[in-house]
Amino acid sequence: MTKIAIITGSTRPGRINYGLAEWVFDRVVERGDAEYELVDIADYNLPVLDEAMPAAYGQYAQEHTQAWAAKIAEFDGFIFITGEYNHSVPPALANAISYLNNEWANKAAGIVGYGSAFGVRAVEHLRGILSELQIAHVQKQGMFSLFTDFENFSTFKPTELQAASVEPMFDQLVVWTNAMKQVREGALVAA
Repeated sequence: MTKIAIITGSTRPGRINYGLAEWVFDRVVERGDAEYELVDIADYNLPVLDEAMPAAYGQYAQEHTQAWAAKIAEFDGFIFITGEYNHSVPPALANAISYLNNEWANKAAGIVGYGSAFGVRAVEHLRGILSELQIAHVQKQGMFSLFTDFENFSTFKPTELQAASVEPMFDQLVVWTNAMKQVREGALVAA
């Protein structure tokens, strides 16, 4: 069965990112169209990128990188949960993504953003990063506001309208994930 990771985008103490990631996980598990797993980047204790060789070489010297690479290699697709920090991607998420290369390539991703402006600027920056790593990101995205979807700016309680924003992304992601799996297996080749 197709495996998709829901990847947290923050490691900060008191982060709201994890609550949103848990909510997404609960929503996708109900679908039954893939095997889903919540992957918390905080569990990998990744310092600021500390590998001497570029990730494209796959010559990971650090144990934390090897563990992170092994985990990400398990999946066919991803859902990234990103807040918006300074109009961009949270540093911990950008750092975690930058550790790897081939483990991301030719896989699909969906994005769920949140922030004062629904996280749209972070989502657009994340799309550029994902494109560079050959991750096919779907067009639809989940969008949540710090003002209306988080009680007291801390507890995730989405409005009905915004909760519905994830469903089209889930639909696209499963199809794209299965298609990219065929690409990796060599079933689809350039004409």
